[in-house]
Amino acid sequence: MISTQDYSALPDAAALKTLCKALAALDAINSPDWEYRYYSYSPDWAEGEEVLTMRDGEGDEMLILFRAEGCVINGFLQEYDQPEKAQITRGLPAYFDDFIFGEPVNSIGTTFCLWHTPAHGWQTGVLGDEEDGSEELLSIFDGNPETYAEWADEYYGDETDRSPIDVAAVAQVYQGATLTKELVLRIVDEVEDWQQLAEDLQAIGYPYNFG
Repeated sequence: MISTQDYSALPDAAALKTLCKALAALDAINSPDWEYRYYSYSPDWAEGEEVLTMRDGEGDEMLILFRAEGCVINGFLQEYDQPEKAQITRGLPAYFDDFIFGEPVNSIGTTFCLWHTPAHGWQTGVLGDEEDGSEELLSIFDGNPETYAEWADEYYGDETDRSPIDVAAVAQVYQGATLTKELVLRIVDEVEDWQQLAEDLQAIGYPYNFG
């Protein structure tokens, strides 16, 4: 499992960005209502900055900032104590400071932090002995489309009669394939508003062609 203790399986910043956009696109398909999505993506968070946001609706949150220099992950799980932030961010490049020590991260909180630069790969600061729950939020980044499909079938399909998600379709989205109506309908049984989905995908910056 990917965690702050073992992040060797985390993809590099460029591959992680592609995966994050895919997750946001998949969630846009699975949940027309933005407020019920786990994953959302803003390609214009600020000048030269893009952000993935994960919210579980119960207080846990993860934000990932992408810049030309690399990326940084801030995770917060409410059931874990927050460690000394100066310790777990020791060695953090200064160009990530405004994000990690500013808003909204400062108000959300930080139970774990990881960052990636081309020169040094993935790094974290000084870790304590306490569990930080990072594997709960980072496991989705294992690159296995079955991981998302199984999670989404449970989260979005619980107590419904919707069909299981086609794992092969998820794999295509993970690879950045252009979304067509045919591909979308392998992920969900029906789409009530194709125009809304198109607008959501535009906002994410994910390619589509609905004819």
